[in-house]
Amino acid sequence: MNIHPEGNLDLRSRREVSEVPLMIDIRSDTVTQPTAAMRKAMAEAEVGDDVFGDDPSINKLEELGAELSGKEASVFVPSGTFGNQLALFTWCRRGTEVILGEDCHIIQHEAAAASIIAGVQTRPIVAPDGVLTEEALRKRLRKQDLHAPPTSLICLENANTHGRVVSLANMDTVRNIANEWKLPVHLDGARLFNAAAALNTDAKNIAARADSVMFCVSKGLCAPVGSLLAGPKDFVEEARLKRKIMGGGMRQAGILAAAGIVALREQRSHLAKDHGRAKKLARALAEIPGIEIKPEEVDINMVFFNFPPAANAERAKQIVDIFSKRNIRISAPRGTSFRFVTHYWIGDADIDAVVAASQEAFGKTAAGKGA
Repeated sequence: MNIHPEGNLDLRSRREVSEVPLMIDIRSDTVTQPTAAMRKAMAEAEVGDDVFGDDPSINKLEELGAELSGKEASVFVPSGTFGNQLALFTWCRRGTEVILGEDCHIIQHEAAAASIIAGVQTRPIVAPDGVLTEEALRKRLRKQDLHAPPTSLICLENANTHGRVVSLANMDTVRNIANEWKLPVHLDGARLFNAAAALNTDAKNIAARADSVMFCVSKGLCAPVGSLLAGPKDFVEEARLKRKIMGGGMRQAGILAAAGIVALREQRSHLAKDHGRAKKLARALAEIPGIEIKPEEVDINMVFFNFPPAANAERAKQIVDIFSKRNIRISAPRGTSFRFVTHYWIGDADIDAVVAASQEAFGKTAAGKGA
């Protein structure tokens, strides 16, 4: 068995000795497998009934989540979407309005859940790279009158769904306006620790700009399941009730919490390496004719780029097939846009393999040639 220098099972080494080649998966950092340390912790986890509050592993994870985010308390939830929607459900009175960026995850990828669960209207604003400007924000905020719902919450996202980080200065602008209007701020921090690594600051320094924050222990941190919603103690207690309403009361969930504890204690320090590999990949992709990319805009572990010939469905399929034949799994493009994501199980040799596959795939299809 090949062991990672930090003591975890190294999938990259396994690729070198396995009779069956192992897939390089760069579709997302949600594909990460739990580390050996996580599997051991899960097998040995002390558990109880979480609904009764007596699962020691859950309690430990929630205490750690509150500590790392600088909040009074936190509650464990099954997913990032669940955590975001729980925040809206807890902060907002039905029939009110939530202000947020038009491209954020809550708007684009959470199946209109805010209208179904919290019963709120979302009022999106243009937010380039996730930045809510003062001018745009002030144009959308409103008090209740005969015709308009009142704003009840402002949502931020950092890092945002396109992999860009938002400066602390911009978050301060939003925070100040929220204070002026006496509104809470919720932060979708699914990749909070990636943002912290990119901004070279502590996660709690980012979270301090919001009243509540959701962050994932899965994704780049490798835990198999789960997120935490953190905030003031009374907010979290109310959220715990609302979690039950949403069907999220869990029992011996300490098996999952054990992996989350390892994720928060051991995996955060690896994120900067993922960012470095993403930047290296972006620079290499920029050298391939036909690819449109700005490597300087890669902030975390997500590489977005355009390849205009992929507008042709046949060529797009050829690209995906070429990667697949090289044992590399990528997502089909959205229009002409591709996203490659680095993570803990993608090493330097894997980046080299992705670059070589990219040179073949995009080179062959740029002029309409067959695979």
